[in-house]
Amino acid sequence: MRNQWTRCLPWMYNNVPPLQDVLRVETGLKQKSLNFTAARAEGVNREKSIMAARLCGVLALLAVFLSGLDASRPAINQELSNIFNELWTLDVNRMTPATDYTISVQGRANYVTQGSHVVTDRASQPLFSNVNEIKLQNITTFTRLMKLLDNYERSTGVAERVTTVELTEMNLFLDAVLDTEVMKRAHRYLVSKGQSNSNLRIFKNQLRLIWFNLYHRKRNSALDSCGFEHVFVGETKSGSEIIGFHNWVQFYLQEKSTHLDYKGYKARDHDLPDHDDHVLNLQFSWHGLVKPVGSAFIGTSPEFEMALFTIVFLLNTERSTTVLVNVDQCQMELVVIRHGRSLGTAYPKLLSSNSRHVSHH
Repeated sequence: MRNQWTRCLPWMYNNVPPLQDVLRVETGLKQKSLNFTAARAEGVNREKSIMAARLCGVLALLAVFLSGLDASRPAINQELSNIFNELWTLDVNRMTPATDYTISVQGRANYVTQGSHVVTDRASQPLFSNVNEIKLQNITTFTRLMKLLDNYERSTGVAERVTTVELTEMNLFLDAVLDTEVMKRAHRYLVSKGQSNSNLRIFKNQLRLIWFNLYHRKRNSALDSCGFEHVFVGETKSGSEIIGFHNWVQFYLQEKSTHLDYKGYKARDHDLPDHDDHVLNLQFSWHGLVKPVGSAFIGTSPEFEMALFTIVFLLNTERSTTVLVNVDQCQMELVVIRHGRSLGTAYPKLLSSNSRHVSHH
């Protein structure tokens, strides 16, 4: 055995690599290890860069989306805000909250789908607990407004038949409205904008066309509607939903006669309504049908409401117009939808009251 190992020793000795080769291999292995570590670090950094880029992309898209939401709401129309605040100051026939009337907003109404007749009542008491009817009866525009409220068929699709007495009531109402300082100022403004004739008779005819001209609201039906009926009186559609109905006097009278039941207010969490708000978003039922979300000025005169919506109507030609304005302590959207040369609907949508929108900026 020893001789065999002895014969192997020279071979083993001759095949042992030189020291410099061993060191070179070791150095190469270390370099490969370093290269691998560097490559892995580079890969990790690349992944981080990709993730950061993706995050930036998501944030950029979110910013565009949020700016789009802001852009969807119109900017404050300062010119209209100015003229509407002039009209507000001139509205001497406006009723004073807690003095001429008292409202109780009570609870927040639940979400209800359009056409549903099932609704949770969040208001055990009426909205109006008191209205000074003596004062109402002593203000000409209010008394002439109330005479018009029973002149219309509630359901769309049923032809309106206007009697000579009703025509007289309409003309007397328009005369009373035109005799107020509110509508006189609105008329001068519209003349200055080239939207109305300075002749009072021509302007009266323009108001008649906008508010009282009969048209087909329901397709293939008779002349069954007009702007005044829709906004100030209210209508029902297909026996399943309430449309229009944006006037507080009609609301009070229908509530008093038990045809209407107030269900609660509609508002955002940070902007709850008060008893002295002059605009209210609300929910109610009328003759067994439900209005999921309605809105109305509260306490304002009919001439004030007609003046605001007439101005918006005449200054715009689009079928649907929404303007954002600040009036007194309220920020609101005024929505006006045309029906040809006449008014389809018009209503306020309260966004903020008691000047909260001022403190937010």
